[in-house]
Amino acid sequence: MEITWQLLAILAVVALLAGCLDTLAGGGGLITVPALLLAGVPPLQALGTNKLQGTAGTFMATTQVIRRHGVKWSDVKRPMLWAFAGSAVGSVAIQFVSADALTVVIPVVLAVIAAYFLFVPKSHEPPAQPRIGSPAYRRAVVPAIGAYDGAFGPGTGSLFALSGVALRALPLRQSTAVAKTLNFATNIASLLVFAVAGQMMWLVGGVMIVGQLVGAYIGSHILLRVNPMVLRVLIVVVSLTMLVRVLVG
Repeated sequence: MEITWQLLAILAVVALLAGCLDTLAGGGGLITVPALLLAGVPPLQALGTNKLQGTAGTFMATTQVIRRHGVKWSDVKRPMLWAFAGSAVGSVAIQFVSADALTVVIPVVLAVIAAYFLFVPKSHEPPAQPRIGSPAYRRAVVPAIGAYDGAFGPGTGSLFALSGVALRALPLRQSTAVAKTLNFATNIASLLVFAVAGQMMWLVGGVMIVGQLVGAYIGSHILLRVNPMVLRVLIVVVSLTMLVRVLVG
């Protein structure tokens, strides 16, 4: 592919929008990955480069929510380790699987997320009691979502947020904040695997990092003040929009 300054500028703007959106509702990867593919980046390199720029965005969001007391480091450090491990496994596995699997897995995940928040009454409100204990959630659910992120990625933030509300009875705003830290851990693991595998376009990813940092900074400041109902609506809209994009594309 031919890398021009005009192309890099466009991808930086795309990354800015994705970083803000991903911080608020997840799903930024289904903006950046198609953009990279349309720019002529091969599928595995598109996934790897997306992890490079996405890691910067989730790092910014993580530092902001911890610094501004959205979450406590002591509460997320162990889940982050399990998320890291799951993502590493998924990232290694995708190196040996056809990227065509994306067209099957991602629409199913997006449809489930949208359907839950759209049709389950008060889905943005946590149940009275957690449906699963913290150790089981940390050791089973978190690495499973991490493996999905390592292999595919789009919608991971929404999955983490949804599982936190539905299974651990966390308020949606808090669950979304925690999801940023877990998503950062999965991105780091996946980034390392893709880098070792040589599936990375460093210049393109580096330029997109700038956009991601700005977008994530904006999104993280909005996140801790936004009404939970707004988050619910945003997650549904984002999931359905991405679903249409995947099916039509």
